[in-house]
Amino acid sequence: MNRPKIVSRDEWTAARKQLLQREKELDHLRDALSAERRDLPCVKVEKDYVFAGPNGRVSLRDLFEGRRQLIVYHFMFDPSWDQGCKSCSLVADTFDGASLHLPARDVSFAAVSRAPLAKIEAFKKRMGWRFAWFSSAETDFNYDYHVSFRQEDRDAAGAVEYNYAKTQFPQPEAPGVSVFLRDGDDVLHTYSTYARGLDSLIATYAYLDLTPLGRNEKDLPHTMSWVRHHDKYGAT
Repeated sequence: MNRPKIVSRDEWTAARKQLLQREKELDHLRDALSAERRDLPCVKVEKDYVFAGPNGRVSLRDLFEGRRQLIVYHFMFDPSWDQGCKSCSLVADTFDGASLHLPARDVSFAAVSRAPLAKIEAFKKRMGWRFAWFSSAETDFNYDYHVSFRQEDRDAAGAVEYNYAKTQFPQPEAPGVSVFLRDGDDVLHTYSTYARGLDSLIATYAYLDLTPLGRNEKDLPHTMSWVRHHDKYGAT
């Protein structure tokens, strides 16, 4: 095991205080970046997206549930799959807790996938989740926000538009988060992030980053290859 060196308590305290200064610098940088994010311009959503939900068809505006702000997690779940993406499921294991508190800050939350509602509901029940989750199967929503890819989306080299650049992506679905603001009857798109931009939502990584071995993914076939649906750990 590649462990840290053993030192005296005084030496450890001195090293910890030195790292604390770096952590404070990161806190200040994060605060400044969050302020810049809030100052981004926005785009009016012109399309009338309609989603399938457990209580019928709803619009993007309906997802706000009367609040001014909406966070949408683009959950990878292709219509041909029998279950949602395991990495998205790792993130989703935190959604129920966050959804209890976000309304107090005028924010609604929903997950959206292209899978049909019946598959979404069955998988949601299996995983024991309660957060709002809708199907966008009958809309262009996923394609417009660059988290689903038709064959014609791929260029001659097979690359698609993801994370604001042309890139090779092995799946027809990709993860992301989009944020919207309601201004009267208008819905405004304020922010979307993808790939490593989603790291801050992965609570498990936040815990692992506190440990001496960290994420410990360097020797894996690919990052997150260790991840399972939470009911599959220990399964042979």
